[in-house]
Amino acid sequence: MLTLVSTLRADNAAFDLIGPKVDVRVQRAGMTLPIAEVPNLQAGDRLWVHPNLPDSQSVRYLMVVVFLRGATNPPPDSWFSRVETWGKSVHDEGVFVTVPDEAEEALILLAPETGGAFSTLRAAVRGKPGSFVRAAQDLVQASLDRSRLEKYLEAVREVSVTDPEQLKSRTALLARSLNIRVEQQCFDKPSAQQAPCLTQNTDQLVLDDAHSQTIVATLTSGPSSDLLAQLSSTPNARSGYYSPYIGAVVDVARILSTAHTAQYQYIPALSLPKKDELNLRLNNPPSFRNPKSVIVIGLPLVLPAPVPPLRAVDPAQVFCAGKPSLLLPAEGAPLVFATELAHNFVLHVETKTGAGIDLPAQPDPIRGGFLVETHPLQSADLAGETTGTLRGTWGFHSFDGPHYRLRTSRPAQWIVASKDASALIVGREDTLHLQSADACCVSEVKVDDEQGKPIETEWKTSKADELEVKIPLQRTSAGSLTMVVKKFGLREADEIPLYTYAEAGRLDSFSIHANDANGVLQGTRLDLVESLEVNGLRFIPELLTRAHQQDELKLSTHDAAAKTKLHSGESIVVQVSLKDGRVLDLKTEVEPQRPAVSVLTKSVQEDQTSGAMVHLGSQDELPQDGRLNFFLKAQVPETFPATEKIEVATADESFRVQLSVKDGNLTLQDSKTVFGVLDPMKLLGPSAFGPLKFRPVASDGTDGDWQPLVNLVRVPMLKGIRCVPGAERQCTLSGDKLFLLDSVSTDADFANPVTVPEGFVENALVIPPTKAKTLYIKLRDDPLTVDSVTLPMLLEAQP
Repeated sequence: MLTLVSTLRADNAAFDLIGPKVDVRVQRAGMTLPIAEVPNLQAGDRLWVHPNLPDSQSVRYLMVVVFLRGATNPPPDSWFSRVETWGKSVHDEGVFVTVPDEAEEALILLAPETGGAFSTLRAAVRGKPGSFVRAAQDLVQASLDRSRLEKYLEAVREVSVTDPEQLKSRTALLARSLNIRVEQQCFDKPSAQQAPCLTQNTDQLVLDDAHSQTIVATLTSGPSSDLLAQLSSTPNARSGYYSPYIGAVVDVARILSTAHTAQYQYIPALSLPKKDELNLRLNNPPSFRNPKSVIVIGLPLVLPAPVPPLRAVDPAQVFCAGKPSLLLPAEGAPLVFATELAHNFVLHVETKTGAGIDLPAQPDPIRGGFLVETHPLQSADLAGETTGTLRGTWGFHSFDGPHYRLRTSRPAQWIVASKDASALIVGREDTLHLQSADACCVSEVKVDDEQGKPIETEWKTSKADELEVKIPLQRTSAGSLTMVVKKFGLREADEIPLYTYAEAGRLDSFSIHANDANGVLQGTRLDLVESLEVNGLRFIPELLTRAHQQDELKLSTHDAAAKTKLHSGESIVVQVSLKDGRVLDLKTEVEPQRPAVSVLTKSVQEDQTSGAMVHLGSQDELPQDGRLNFFLKAQVPETFPATEKIEVATADESFRVQLSVKDGNLTLQDSKTVFGVLDPMKLLGPSAFGPLKFRPVASDGTDGDWQPLVNLVRVPMLKGIRCVPGAERQCTLSGDKLFLLDSVSTDADFANPVTVPEGFVENALVIPPTKAKTLYIKLRDDPLTVDSVTLPMLLEAQP
């Protein structure tokens, strides 16, 4: 079976050949619908079938419309309708066929007329009804999935041409609407390559859709469902795992192959209906020589069809009824966006009179929901908040979809959030939150200063009843502002008076440790600080940050006397000079000295089992698969507490680890000396490299200064030197991960080095001719150090 699946996959998923034209309409209870709008059939339905073949058709096709009633109950002869497509009445007017009672599936067979074709086809179906029952089910499932895929491909190509800048955001919405898997790495490529990447390996993009599988209800009941479930999760040598679409396609191909005879072979056709036309797609070209091809076309199953499980993406979201057009996000029913099975959508909006208004709604998978034009609502009598219900028709039956909250625009009193009552401080940008019941209806926000000059602002609706406005006040002075808020559907704008303030600087605290050259000042308006003096030491600002309505300013001094002038526990008076000339005093206390240690000794243990040994040229180089042993001596405090830790990190601190006595990678030799062991591969991972640094960390979280520890280098696996003898002697260095090399030379002075280019993926590097077995290398992680390696010399006969 797995061999059959592997060999069939490439051919069975393409379906890129256009099949013959067949038109179908369905009449039920006096109503007629095109086949594209019919999700299911039921007993008594009257089908109009019209083989729309060209006048120049040279081969006569016999059409057989057949109904089935399960795998173990062959259909009676009366359930087979013979249609001679070459007849004038059939060609001009088509035929009518009625769905019989107890029917469960329907197929159309198209076969070249051979004189006994009808009886042969009828005997084949009656002889193996189960094969054709399963084929009918799988054809419906595969056709529905293929419709989603076609819609996705069409939309991606359209967006890539009309709006390429929005391709990523639009594709995300498209994938949500159609339940399609998107390859995110495609967006890492240049813009011109993104659309082709998104549309390749298309057969693997279709994800499970519970709704379409519910329509094909018999696929999920009984032993016959086992094969599809197995195929949908079968590993494939080239493409990982089969999607449900691939599973259905391979399944129908396998089943139809069991019905092949010397006279006829059966090939599936997928239906992608457009209005009346089935819009058939074939995966194999039809044959008109024995065995002749019989085209098998699946019609909607004769089963109840559940309505689409449409749901609102965010049921709590509020929309403005006064907005000219609305986009109502929806998900959960890909067939609504991919096919015409669901149609005549409207948004039914409740009014005070109770009659309600129906607004046409158009599904738009690219934007992830339904587009609704709201112009009729402008004159409607609506409550402050009302409900809109998405309604549509599924086949012959209407259904109600998700509900959406709508609010109308009204003049309102805006309330400034209490936390922002005095948030507008001149000299910087501040954020204001304003609350009103219909904030979702805001269309424009303007802010003017006292002279009427506009101030450019950024705004957004952060909640249904809250507006967030960012106001830059760097170039304004304290005084009054006027905010003008315009809303959809209202001529008059809301005016909100605002006031800006010059925040008085406040000093809360200054923290500094004994022997430190930097400290931290906390308070407000610290951007006005010019400098700080304490005990004759002058500190200047380095970094200003703001959090929780408070400024935090880091200051430092270059005066070496800082190590002797500040003592632990000493009470000091800090004098803070502001840029406007004022000097503010602040009392504080010097905190205890931060922990400090020094390195006594260190040694590197290399892995002796890693093939050819690279002799590192510096004792400060630590191979990634090696181990560093080191001794530290406590300085502050004089003894090393058992609860103190040693933190090791890369230069950018993206990789870090804390060594501790508890974890076993620190061992006390005595009260002042500690032995440390660092296994970089285990503790920092395979991606860490470059200079490592360390610092002590006290039990209360106080950390010491960073100190250099060692240079962590990644070493390639070098295997040997292979040379070809001759006049133009050429040698190559072979190994694994040669991209970790910076350059290679045959002499220690690097007089004639070979530089390894970036992105080198080969396992052999051309080097200068050499008779020696020793090469000199520089590693990419430490290009300033010369290392050496001795390798076996492999000679090849000259060709």
